[in-house]
Amino acid sequence: MSRRVIRFGLIGCGLMGREFASAAGRWRHLLDLDFEPAIVAACDLNPAALDWFKDSVPGLTLATTDPQELIAHPTVEAVYCAVPHDQHERIYLDILRAGKHLLGEKPFGIDARANAAILDGVRSHPELLVRCTSQFPFFPGAYRIAQWVAERRFGKIIEVEAGFWHSSDLDPSKPINWKRLVAVNGEYGCMGDLGMHVLHLPLRFGWQPVRVKSYLSKIVRERPDARGQLVPCETWDNAILGCEVETGDQQFPMFLSFKRIAPGHANTWFIKIYGTALSAEFSTKNPKLLAYLPYSPGASQEWRALDIPYQSAYPAITGSIFEFGFSDAILQMWAAYCDELVHGQAGMRQPLYTVTPDETMFSHRLFGAALESQKTGQALDLKS
Repeated sequence: MSRRVIRFGLIGCGLMGREFASAAGRWRHLLDLDFEPAIVAACDLNPAALDWFKDSVPGLTLATTDPQELIAHPTVEAVYCAVPHDQHERIYLDILRAGKHLLGEKPFGIDARANAAILDGVRSHPELLVRCTSQFPFFPGAYRIAQWVAERRFGKIIEVEAGFWHSSDLDPSKPINWKRLVAVNGEYGCMGDLGMHVLHLPLRFGWQPVRVKSYLSKIVRERPDARGQLVPCETWDNAILGCEVETGDQQFPMFLSFKRIAPGHANTWFIKIYGTALSAEFSTKNPKLLAYLPYSPGASQEWRALDIPYQSAYPAITGSIFEFGFSDAILQMWAAYCDELVHGQAGMRQPLYTVTPDETMFSHRLFGAALESQKTGQALDLKS
């Protein structure tokens, strides 16, 4: 089979940059696709971060500390960009002006103003595919829940809960990093860092909150800097948003949580939907388990467990009895982006696409309202 090769440049060679490069190296893991990415350029301000790419990525033709050199590189068609939030506006807009497709990290701008500027750039370049990363809905259990929502199997929605929880920041001796600094991370704190992962499926389902009441926490208020001196942590550690959703003739509560300090949860993403005809729960903490409760009036109420290992959106060589993991979700998400780039949304092999710029815009509205709710102690109205 002939394949359309999409030549990518990567800006940001840290953890996620290496994950994407590794996913490109595993592309043969996916079956019967007529497209594939090739990483031809990498950029990071730290020259040492480029060494891994030089050693590990065959076909790399450019390794640079200058983002503009990568963006201008004539063979680069698309850019994956993973840089701190304060750099999103400048670099994302430069990518778009150069006529390159963009897969960027959340929150697509440090604040609502920066996000609006990026979206103006997106609208000026409708020929480019611009998306935001969010890999967790590609876990088989989450993907199955999305299918059930599309099939309207839940009946009337009673309540929804979704979240993304980390635990490493429980250690007060962990050195401070840019995610603790408002000037670099933004005032949203954990919401900007984790929030789009949580919102991806609810927004895709059409469940936009119309009101929000927030509960934001600063738990570890000082951390050691590079010299070992304690310095203030400026951003929110944890956030819980109590939301009201109105869609069609339905109204229900939705609870969203974003936690950098959740004891015992190394990297836990989850979604829970309770309905009058079906309820379902999935968490990456137990990635093979999909719990569900089908119900009809008068019947018994019995939770059931479905063992759901490797049944992916894009078929892979892995046998269906084996386990699905984080790296597999990255690979599936990148396949969805490339599929949409090559075939358009209507021609994709499967229906789940990555986060749209408009969805990032709503996330900024929600997080801005959450900050205001924290200040006033009141629920904020999000209706247009």
